Amino acid sequence: MATLRRQGLSFRKIAEQLGRHHTTISREFQRNTYHLDGSYRPSKAQEKTNARRRKSRRNKHFTHQDFKPIVKLLKAKLSPEQINGYLQRLQSLKTIPSHETIYQYIWNDKADGGLLYKHLRQSSKQRRKRYRAYDSRGILADKRHISERPKSVESKKYIGHWEIDTVHGKGSKHCIVSLLERKTGFVMIGILKDKTTQSLNKRTNKLISRSSSLFKTITSDNGTEFHQYKEIENKHHVKFYFATPYHSWERGANENVNGLIRQYLPKGTSMAHLTQKKCDWIANQLNNRPRKRLNFKSPQELINEYL
Repeated sequence: MATLRRQGLSFRKIAEQLGRHHTTISREFQRNTYHLDGSYRPSKAQEKTNARRRKSRRNKHFTHQDFKPIVKLLKAKLSPEQINGYLQRLQSLKTIPSHETIYQYIWNDKADGGLLYKHLRQSSKQRRKRYRAYDSRGILADKRHISERPKSVESKKYIGHWEIDTVHGKGSKHCIVSLLERKTGFVMIGILKDKTTQSLNKRTNKLISRSSSLFKTITSDNGTEFHQYKEIENKHHVKFYFATPYHSWERGANENVNGLIRQYLPKGTSMAHLTQKKCDWIANQLNNRPRKRLNFKSPQELINEYL
């Protein structure tokens, strides 16, 4: 092409000889003509092309070696967005992939037969409206409705306001109770041998006793396992509130943390052999995850600062 141009041929004539469209030839000369003398040189054109490719977003900026610390955080169950924010906060890498780039790496790994995608959070089941639904789990007298709860609890302004729920396994009576602090996202998890009020109260009392100064209110759903709540209230001087039946969004934080727990205890998993030590380990994993809403600090860091 350079030789034909030096012979004085037009872009159209060069295009005819090379079997290309004349605009293709024109663009090539415009892009890669050497600026010092206005001539087209193949070697300089190649240098310019290589430079553009290095800067191109289509070109991969990160190697498998660059993703090693990211893979480690993925296996610790951090989401790509949490990983990106956490690494930016620590400034531990010169260049940090965006969370979209991390997702692309995971999907490419899956296409190659890898299993990194299994460490991603599973999407929750689709919600559906329950028309004319009513709470069939018994009516409890004297319980405080969530509307009576102080407004400051909803704003997450202060530490000390918790949500409580139970998570069930398969094929046995064993289940767990989760306690979530609303402001910090700090979670406690306890194993239950069954879903009776006695088992729940016994385990909940033990969890609260670890740091009773952190508890001011607890909000639960209307499950019958919470019907002896006054025993917990009297023992720890904490007030219980109850959400509206089938309004799971009123305890959205607890619903979310139950989804996180399912990363370690998937649906369909039996809890018959689950121990309290394992529950504490899962809670510790969650409490040391950096959270976006906490400016990528972890719940454990905030609790430590408060204490």
